[in-house]
Amino acid sequence: MCRVLSVKPSSYYDWLSRDISCQQVHRNQCELLVKAAHSETHERYGVERLHATLTEQGYDISLYMVRSIKEEHGIKCRRHRRFKVTTYSNHKKLVYDNVLNQHFDMQRPNQAWVSDITYIWTNEGWLYLAGVKDLYTKELVGYAINKRMTADLVCKALNMAIRNKRPSKGLIVHSDRGSQYCSHAYHKIIKQHQFTGSMSAKGNCFDNAPIESFWGTLKNELVYHQDYKTRFAAINDIIRYIELYYNQTRIQKGLGYKSPRQMWFDYYRQAA
Repeated sequence: MCRVLSVKPSSYYDWLSRDISCQQVHRNQCELLVKAAHSETHERYGVERLHATLTEQGYDISLYMVRSIKEEHGIKCRRHRRFKVTTYSNHKKLVYDNVLNQHFDMQRPNQAWVSDITYIWTNEGWLYLAGVKDLYTKELVGYAINKRMTADLVCKALNMAIRNKRPSKGLIVHSDRGSQYCSHAYHKIIKQHQFTGSMSAKGNCFDNAPIESFWGTLKNELVYHQDYKTRFAAINDIIRYIELYYNQTRIQKGLGYKSPRQMWFDYYRQAA
């Protein structure tokens, strides 16, 4: 049996006429902000980076509020998938010592770069992406994309990084022991610019963890959510992601919720 509550008509109409509380108004506004920011960041940001984005824009919203709104409305980041690394190191070519030795914290840009190759599937076949990442700014300073995984691919990526950043001699350039990185052409570039070559220990992917982390981010946030019909479509999408999103605007917790480009500008602004 339902229980009937005794409420005076005057009390009921007084309740209907009340304005929504300031607390509820703030909550409603925060819900709109979180949903909009989630969409604008392409569903890629977790609670902390989403909160940092909103507070950076001047909005009064707590970390707890962002978390509770995401949970209440089922707002989730794009699902992550595992990725595997394939490196052919069973060769007798020249190998550098592991100079970097997992020392990934740098004090300035162009102090140490890490490099690697990953792969992307399209309906036309595999596409290979070589990248070079700065350990201080976390920026992808150079890259090259091709349907063949050759020594020329990694050389083009390194040359692009050199043209973009003009590093001085002594820069540490780290990679795994893949045959492309042990090629004569690649070693010639390092020697020509008086860089310091460095290579991971055999079979140790943790020695090159920062660039592996970037591959995971690229695939989890972009590649795994696409069905590329052509290599051309994939190349355009990847370049757009790197140049317009990852390097320019994607904030990172490890950078104090700054983007790689912000880190670069802030360093040289302070140096000046």
